[in-house]
Amino acid sequence: MKKLSIEDLQLSGRRVLMRVDFNVPLKDGVVKDDLRIRESLPSIMKVVNSGGKLILMSHLGRPKGGPAPEFSLKPVVPVLEKLTGKKVRFADDCIGPVAEEAVSNLKNGDILLLENLRFHKEEEANDAGFAEKLAFLGDLYVNDAFGSAHRAHASTEGVTHFFEQSAAGYLMKKELDFLGGALANPKRPFAALLGGAKISGKIDVITNLLGKVDKILIGGGMAFTFLKAQGKEIGGSLLEADKVDLATDLLKQAAAKNVKLILPVDFACAAEVSESASVSYHAAGSIPANLKGLDIGPESVKLFQGELNGCKTVVWNGPMGVFEIDKFALGTMEMAKVLADLTGSGAVTIVGGGDSAAAVAKSGLEKKFSHISTGGGASLEFLEGKVLPGVAALTD
Repeated sequence: MKKLSIEDLQLSGRRVLMRVDFNVPLKDGVVKDDLRIRESLPSIMKVVNSGGKLILMSHLGRPKGGPAPEFSLKPVVPVLEKLTGKKVRFADDCIGPVAEEAVSNLKNGDILLLENLRFHKEEEANDAGFAEKLAFLGDLYVNDAFGSAHRAHASTEGVTHFFEQSAAGYLMKKELDFLGGALANPKRPFAALLGGAKISGKIDVITNLLGKVDKILIGGGMAFTFLKAQGKEIGGSLLEADKVDLATDLLKQAAAKNVKLILPVDFACAAEVSESASVSYHAAGSIPANLKGLDIGPESVKLFQGELNGCKTVVWNGPMGVFEIDKFALGTMEMAKVLADLTGSGAVTIVGGGDSAAAVAKSGLEKKFSHISTGGGASLEFLEGKVLPGVAALTD
């Protein structure tokens, strides 16, 4: 997508309204993980160092459309001050006299953080009046919140109607370059590694990727619906019975398009999902009735590794098992190692956000991937081939 970027803007002396994703985890009023704040630092420092007046806006959590102290963005201020080395001002509202006065006091290079956008129900309703009040605060608009780009909210889509120039920040641009580049012009062979619990959540991804990839490897709970479609016995494993016909159809589509669709050949099984569960390994198709497959097994890891070796582009979305429990994390951790090694040998490796990003973080290998998306829902919709409202709204 050829969209205006922050690089194309004259920032000096201008009020720059920037949508960021500071939806960070808080505990006792303290930020527990500052990754999302750090991810937007390049865009923040670009405005500051160019002599712009920076006004940051974000949502946090799911307040019920009114002020709620536990969802205040105030705890972000000390973190932002430490990361930028600058004083950060805070406005107790994101629109109206309080916000307007705070903006009017800004000097070139200053940073202002506005209070949680979702304290106004008009934000999620993409209310034009609310969007106009936000736009009134800035001369230029920059969206650096890829994680919210799949939502047509006032701060991501509505606000752009009131600016002549709406640009992508560095993080947004990086996401679009990696995800867009992988889908539009991948280095081949191009493989998709898909996991997660349910096939229903990935139907559109699989359908869209069937026209683009050379092979799809499927792990996680959704593998069982495909195995059932092949007439295999899956014991008590997760099954979406109403999606078996769909899985059959996807297998046929893959064959017709000459795309290799690879399923696990064995699983780590247990009677229940718990740390104390007794684990045994069974071939796909011979899982006992009283057990459920909760992770791909060692033979599947070998199979997947063999299929991925030599691939030049790999997109990974969804874990291979119940990775939150160490006993069922092995398949996911092994795949993280395989992809990290591929990156080292020159492949482009892209991880969709959400659970996949959490799994890579657990593996400690996040620095060894080409790109880890900051937006679970947004990256999923992008891989589905959908237009993201927050991206489409930016200036061409």
